[in-house]
Amino acid sequence: MAKRDVYEELKDLQAEMVKMISKFEQVQDEVTQTLEQNAELEIENQHLREVLRSDRNEGISGNNTEPPLSKSRKNLEKLYEEGFHVCNFEYGKRRENDEPCAFCLDVIYGER
Repeated sequence: MAKRDVYEELKDLQAEMVKMISKFEQVQDEVTQTLEQNAELEIENQHLREVLRSDRNEGISGNNTEPPLSKSRKNLEKLYEEGFHVCNFEYGKRRENDEPCAFCLDVIYGER
């Protein structure tokens, strides 16, 4: 092998190594961002669990025999009151003349 060929191979190898190092640093930055985001979400999740526990304790200690509706069920209730079905059978369809739907009511108020 000529000296020139060895030198060219070394230059090519060095260029590939630079690309690999760059790619490695990029992946490392993404992993770091993901770990930071994960830590933030764990903290937020813990905070939300504490809020839920306090809300449940207030609901249990209150005079209400029925627990309050969850946020998602309140959203369904709002859609239902605006005249839309929220049941599995007719979801998203408009309720004609605002007729009541037992299936929708069961979705909103059933098994709380």
